[in-house]
Amino acid sequence: MIGVCDVCGNQYDKMMTITMDGQEKNFDCFECAVHALAPKCYHCGVRILGHGLEEAGQFFCCASCARMSGQPHFVDRVSDSSSKLAPTP
Repeated sequence: MIGVCDVCGNQYDKMMTITMDGQEKNFDCFECAVHALAPKCYHCGVRILGHGLEEAGQFFCCASCARMSGQPHFVDRVSDSSSKLAPTP
């Protein structure tokens, strides 16, 4: 069965349907799904594809953007000298 992408309108026979908040959305590719569903960083506007950060309903892509938006308690992950990763072969 051919479906129509909710973002770009492309007719495609391999559509994906994603249910979010009880609503079904149809997409022909991940790019359209990300465009429609991924939250934007409150500070810089980038689409957040990973975990991101959230405070009071605002989403941030990183601790730096959160701090620049008035959320000083967010910090980036800092590695200490005792936890070094093994070298890649």
